[in-house]
Amino acid sequence: MNKTLKLTIAAVATCISALAFAADNTKSMRGVDVSTPDQAAETKAYVGKRPGSSGDKVARTFSTQPPVIPHSIENFDEINLENNQCMDCHAAANFKKKNAPKVGDSHFITREGKKLEEASSARYNCVQCHVPQVDAPPLVENEFKGDAPKKATKKN
Repeated sequence: MNKTLKLTIAAVATCISALAFAADNTKSMRGVDVSTPDQAAETKAYVGKRPGSSGDKVARTFSTQPPVIPHSIENFDEINLENNQCMDCHAAANFKKKNAPKVGDSHFITREGKKLEEASSARYNCVQCHVPQVDAPPLVENEFKGDAPKKATKKN
């Protein structure tokens, strides 16, 4: 068959299937037409309202999981090159006074293994890995157990 004829047949077939799909009222898993814009998610309450108010730390579910932020980050300034409000409490110079966890030592090491005085620029955007914990039910059924080691309890 001629190459031009093959391309014409393929183009016509594509147009016909596109028209058939457009006429189909395909529903998403949410039960709405797939062309309907998504609704904004419901705003959930943070576990801790303000830093230091949440009490217990949220347990990790696996050993290499970044800790979650146990307080609201609402009204925190945006993290930029000049300012990172997280460091006001979590920097090595302030964490004891603020009774907050110190930024992990891994945040002061470059990819090449060089130790730095300040947090590495690759680790400066805290909310890239650490997320605020919210009070929300699971979205789907989940039986994940995790592999976080159990901490030994102190015996008196």
